[in-house]
Amino acid sequence: MNLLPSNTNLAASPYDSIMELTNPGPGTGGLRPRAHMDHGLPVLSLNGNWRFNYSQSLAAAPVGIEAETFDDGAWDTLPVPSSWNFHGHGAPAYTNVQFPFPLDPPHVPDANPVGDHRCLFDAGQEFLQGAVLRFDGLDNAGTVWLNGQLLGTTRGSKLSHEFEVTGIVRAVANVLVVRVAQFSASSFLEDQDAWWLPGIFRDVSLLAQPQASFRDVFVHAGYTAGGSGTLRVEIDPPLPDVVATIVGLGFSGVLEFAGTDHDEQGGETGVSATFDVGQVEPWSAESPILYELTLSTPLQTVRLLVGFRTITVEDAQIKLNGTPLLFRGVNRHEHNPDLGRAVPREQMRRELRLMKAHNINAIRTSHYPPHPVLLDLADELGFYVIDECDYETHGFEDGDWAGNPSQEPQYREALLDRMARTVERDKNHPSVIMWSLGNEAGKGENLRAMAQWTKERDPERLVHYEGDWACPYVDVYSRMYATPAEVELIGRQEEVPLPDPAQDEHRRNLPFILCEYVHAMGNGPGGLQEYQDLFDAHPRLQGGFVWEWIEHGIRQHTPDGEAFFAYGGDFGEQVHDGNFVIDGMVSADLEPRPGLLDYKKVVEPLGLAVSADWRELAVHNKYDFLDTAHLAWTWTVAGPEGKMAGGTLEVPVTAAGARAVVELSAEITRELAPERVLTISAVLAHESPWAPAGHEIAWTQQGIPAAPQPQVHTTSGAAGAVVEDGELHFGPATFSLSTGELSTFKSVPVNGPRLTLWRAPTDNDNGKDHALPGSPRTADTWVAAGLPLLQGRLQSMTYDGGELAVRVRYGVPVARQHVDVEYAWRTDGTLLELSAHLTPSEGWGQTWPRLGFDFELPGEFSQAAWTGHGPGQKYPDTGMAAQRGWFSASMEELQVPYVRPQENGARAGVSKLVLSTKPAGGQSVTFQSEDFAFTLQPYSRQVLTNANHTPDLVADGISHLTLDAAVQGIGTASCGPGVLPAYQLAPGPLSSTVVLG
Repeated sequence: MNLLPSNTNLAASPYDSIMELTNPGPGTGGLRPRAHMDHGLPVLSLNGNWRFNYSQSLAAAPVGIEAETFDDGAWDTLPVPSSWNFHGHGAPAYTNVQFPFPLDPPHVPDANPVGDHRCLFDAGQEFLQGAVLRFDGLDNAGTVWLNGQLLGTTRGSKLSHEFEVTGIVRAVANVLVVRVAQFSASSFLEDQDAWWLPGIFRDVSLLAQPQASFRDVFVHAGYTAGGSGTLRVEIDPPLPDVVATIVGLGFSGVLEFAGTDHDEQGGETGVSATFDVGQVEPWSAESPILYELTLSTPLQTVRLLVGFRTITVEDAQIKLNGTPLLFRGVNRHEHNPDLGRAVPREQMRRELRLMKAHNINAIRTSHYPPHPVLLDLADELGFYVIDECDYETHGFEDGDWAGNPSQEPQYREALLDRMARTVERDKNHPSVIMWSLGNEAGKGENLRAMAQWTKERDPERLVHYEGDWACPYVDVYSRMYATPAEVELIGRQEEVPLPDPAQDEHRRNLPFILCEYVHAMGNGPGGLQEYQDLFDAHPRLQGGFVWEWIEHGIRQHTPDGEAFFAYGGDFGEQVHDGNFVIDGMVSADLEPRPGLLDYKKVVEPLGLAVSADWRELAVHNKYDFLDTAHLAWTWTVAGPEGKMAGGTLEVPVTAAGARAVVELSAEITRELAPERVLTISAVLAHESPWAPAGHEIAWTQQGIPAAPQPQVHTTSGAAGAVVEDGELHFGPATFSLSTGELSTFKSVPVNGPRLTLWRAPTDNDNGKDHALPGSPRTADTWVAAGLPLLQGRLQSMTYDGGELAVRVRYGVPVARQHVDVEYAWRTDGTLLELSAHLTPSEGWGQTWPRLGFDFELPGEFSQAAWTGHGPGQKYPDTGMAAQRGWFSASMEELQVPYVRPQENGARAGVSKLVLSTKPAGGQSVTFQSEDFAFTLQPYSRQVLTNANHTPDLVADGISHLTLDAAVQGIGTASCGPGVLPAYQLAPGPLSSTVVLG
């Protein structure tokens, strides 16, 4: 029995019908989208402190807020722009694919936080002849009133929305009211692998727009093979006698329009005119030449920075000005650890300068258009941009994409609106060379409609979408996380054919990019070099975009004030995806991770190699457009004592794509000797907008820094093994009779060696190899094999002929598998040599994470000096940025503070390691071997394994040293392929020798 009267209104609030939260369509009441530009008329920023009220739901929100007389005196104050969760209202929540609410479109839960914003402002007389109110970003659904009048609603959180306010705005005492609901029907279109952060997070502005002004411009600046520029200008609405000027080209002319453009309904929308402006310098990411174009009327002067370039697809390649491109790219979300989505302008500039400094030339704006300032910077500094629509529906994959908006007619208008808002806002940026329909939104006719509209509106750029591998309506074949083996087949145009021969022919002749690859989560990514080698080898393969640029950690503090970065689940979310949001090449506060340093090396735009005899330098200029005239060249020779010699190098200017061989001077070749390393660097010859003169672009080395290995010769006079006071004394060492392990060496407490096969799992170890569907997580197989619980049992200790033999069997609880290790110790009274031979039984599974030996020393042994690779970490498939040489660091400096603690900090290719106490002249212990890796940490591996955040890593007063004879690679299985076969560590016998001194 229905207990409600038949006329009962079930609406939770009288605002339900006004806000239209369940309407799957676009926003209401707004103006047609247009370019974001300096429109040459007064602009009033409405950013600042607004009055704010937070409610848990629309039903609980106050009524009457739109009235000018509403009393908001008891409300809080909130800065705009902002994400309100970062100011004490509600809490952030993170999901990747899954929606944090029922998959019941277009409905959202009653528990839908609402933020009410009120702003009082004066406008001035200059806005009374015509004005527009603009919001550059409002998450998720806004309803807007000005001076008590409803203007409309916004949909598309990262898109601009404008409202006509002529006749509504007044000179003084304007009351702007914005009600923001965190969720609406449009939330199903914004499932974008990021924090769900509501608020007015971008700028709010009032723009003067008198009747006699033009509101929009579309500039088409092309570059011809002969070097001249073509300029086509569209003006909306049509105005007579608009003067176009490019002072830098000596060009000026009155726009005598050839025709009028019309909208789909046949209405007049604008006029266009075309010019030949003569010889120009073309725009590219390597040489971002911009010209200032002014469009003037007696009332206004619009200024635009124009870059002349032409984008085409020919020979299954993307070409800019007739030259194929290679994308060295990253995916970029917008995030600040203290502000959320409200990213300051100075951070944007810092981000792009950091990208340029690390040889990155391309950005995919995942998964929405960025703040407009970012594209201004991309034009200026030089980046190729894939500008992505504010659209992703990944959560619909659950249930085989049933009801996916990409195929539902009720969402078509909203999706076309989002695409139009993307294109129209950003259409004048030369850096934008592709429009992306969105991300991980399945398939459907709405995507085709978006592509068709885009091609008609802007046929001079390419259309991108990854989710439909048949590529029927796009210009680029794009994939995510394809294995190197599959990428090679695609590069050869030998990929698995499509069933439809015509579609197959179309796709096979498209250029290929990896719009996401090598997931930069935690320690890693591994396998960068293998992909880059394929990009270099096959012209169809035009590079990729690492996932992703920045970690989305949110800065928090422990009760005692220690800072750390929080991730999914740290704010009480019932549904979340943990630390999967911590997956960047830089930390949330823009500190480069080792993966970024590796990426810089792998994608460096020069191939350099020095001959073994140090007589020649081979140069391959991998720039697409630039010759090497902007570079200077330096060389240094280093040895165990430091820098031995150095200077500058004369290298002839080498054209883009060309190769050269340079004869090195006698000053360099005479330095060739054992224990010498030659390093040659290409650096910026002059200051650039993104780096100072001397900034290193590329480098190469020749020479081997290996330290001479000591020989331990036992003699008849050498001390034997003596049992005394419950310990075995052997030369400079004592051993435990109960474990067979070292107790002291040269009076220094040294416990070990103890076999270890375990590492604190990396995020990639915790992933599932995309190349092997259904495969278990690698770390789970290691846990199942009992590797964290490895235990030793002393079998025997014998002394014979000057050699102390210690046999230990290592096993794990429950299981039968084991590893037998025979430690053979020899000494000459000063040095102590250890030879270890390992023999594993069957049953260990396919891989081990490491094969190493643990030692424990007093915590004051915190200084490391080593010969090998450095200064940063290196694993078998990472560490391309590590150089060969002689390095030193404190134990603290050896750590990489990954947000979720995990295996880190290995230094590889080591032949000599000296651990010492901090004071000069203090104690030291030396370890030498032909080739080993080491980690040194102030806490145990168990602590590292169990930690969830960096404050969990508490030092225990011990220096935990691991010497690795072999190590498993890292891979990128957190999202992508696992460790490639060449870098997998299979269980097997192994022998290793190290000398302690």
